[in-house]
Amino acid sequence: MKLLIVRHADPDYENDCLTERGAEEARLLAEYLRDVPINAAYTSPLARARLTAEPVMKAKGMEAQVCDWLREFDAQVVRPDTGAPGIVWDWLPQDWTAVDDFYAPNTWARPAVMRNGDALEKYRAVCEGLDALLSSHGYRREGRLYRAEKPNHDTVALFCHFGAEAVMLSHLLSVSPMPILHGFCALPSSVTLVYTEERREGIASFRISEFGALSHLRKAGVEPSFSARFCECFSDDARHD
Repeated sequence: MKLLIVRHADPDYENDCLTERGAEEARLLAEYLRDVPINAAYTSPLARARLTAEPVMKAKGMEAQVCDWLREFDAQVVRPDTGAPGIVWDWLPQDWTAVDDFYAPNTWARPAVMRNGDALEKYRAVCEGLDALLSSHGYRREGRLYRAEKPNHDTVALFCHFGAEAVMLSHLLSVSPMPILHGFCALPSSVTLVYTEERREGIASFRISEFGALSHLRKAGVEPSFSARFCECFSDDARHD
């Protein structure tokens, strides 16, 4: 099977909707995916994800099922540099990279800064939601792999947020979420393609063949929006924090 993980289009976070630019990104995404087979679709309950899914679903005559676990991964920690609460995926690199535990799947939640927050609880909620969905589509989690109980070539679309996407990828690959949350950036309306490999009957693993693809924008000559990124150089007139 295949998973299409779609990050919502350019957001108006304050009003939980899409900007005018985001609405155009969603329209171009719908055009691009019009001829791509999608067998089932699921969306975050937040409006910016649902509004991204709507044009795609309309083009296909489908409806997306709302899943609460696909909402933004908004786990809180106390940032070491400020001493104030912040989102787990927004730390300065010189702070989180100094902690070896953050790089291992079994220890990333061990440091006190994580234990004092809700990151592990919310991480598990996403993983459990994803595993339940995959099980309903024929793939049941066993250890770090999946039992292909009903192997298929279906394509399932998930409209969500970058934090949720990073958590899902870390779970599918059995790696720490921290390097994905901080080392990757799925831009608004981007598409990540994950597919199963069943090299021995009944044993499936997931591989990523495309991450954060923006073919629908490139094809239309539209520059990707900046949301989720920080300045490329410190002297740039762009977001530092």
